[in-house]
Amino acid sequence: MTTTSAAAVVLAVALALAGCSGTTASPTVSPTSGATSTTSAAPATPTSVATSSPEAEAEADRAFRTLERDHAARLGVVAIDTGTGRQVVWRAGERFAFASTNKVFVAAALRARSSDADLDTVVHYDRADLLAHAPVTSQSVDTGMTVRALLDAMLRSSDNTAANLLVERVGGPGEVQRFLRDLGDRTTNVDRVEPDLNQAIPGDPRDTTTPAQFAADLRDVLFGSALDPSDRRMVHDAMLGNTTGDATIRAGVDPGWSVADKTGTGSYGVRNDIGVVTPPGGAPVVVVVMTSKDEADAEPDDALVAAATRAAVTAAGSPPSAR
Repeated sequence: MTTTSAAAVVLAVALALAGCSGTTASPTVSPTSGATSTTSAAPATPTSVATSSPEAEAEADRAFRTLERDHAARLGVVAIDTGTGRQVVWRAGERFAFASTNKVFVAAALRARSSDADLDTVVHYDRADLLAHAPVTSQSVDTGMTVRALLDAMLRSSDNTAANLLVERVGGPGEVQRFLRDLGDRTTNVDRVEPDLNQAIPGDPRDTTTPAQFAADLRDVLFGSALDPSDRRMVHDAMLGNTTGDATIRAGVDPGWSVADKTGTGSYGVRNDIGVVTPPGGAPVVVVVMTSKDEADAEPDDALVAAATRAAVTAAGSPPSAR
């Protein structure tokens, strides 16, 4: 890893975060000599950067390379300590299929463009609308569900039927993308609904983003001005109750930490998790972990996401307890 490539990736992440609403504080990035320019293109080689210390940088670099080798996977990571501005990145500018992690931004787009009264509106649907993963909506076909209940089902249980009903209510995938564009996100492509968005075919730019961009978007939604305070709390609290991530980000930090996250799973071994982890008495750390493999039927790898989280949070300066 060269000094120039390291500086370019740090700057790329900073620029992505700067694209958030102007009232959202950007993380502090230690200046690195030798960086004369940067582009939005993905780095030519995977690069890990930790602004905490050269030792932490080197350790994270080794950890991520080893994880990719041992798990035969491609790994994208961003971790940002919101208290110190320290950040760790790996393949931060490369595209990954986002899968169901995008449900956070479906929820945010809906809340940004609707009133509190809309939350109590009952949405009716029938059995033809039910998808394979509909653990909550399948129980309420006869009565329908309120928008509030659909939001909760989508974020806590990753209910795909709830997600599609809410995307339709927002106005379609294009309106979710428009919401992200309004945040300053010029990277993420939102094209399809469940389950098609999980195809994750390598090289297909549809329904993809970069770890750096989703870290910026998540930070703006949960800590910035993208949503009103009550709406931020609603999204955050639902993510706190996520039932699909016990083996991913949550498994990479101490059990005593607060974790608000949203997972995603797709073809080609895609297993993602995005969220905010907070140690007792400490500042929140934004964590984005995205993975993929070469074979269409490759199994999702929870252990890889957990190990990458552990390495990233440690390098960012908030080491979890040993597990």
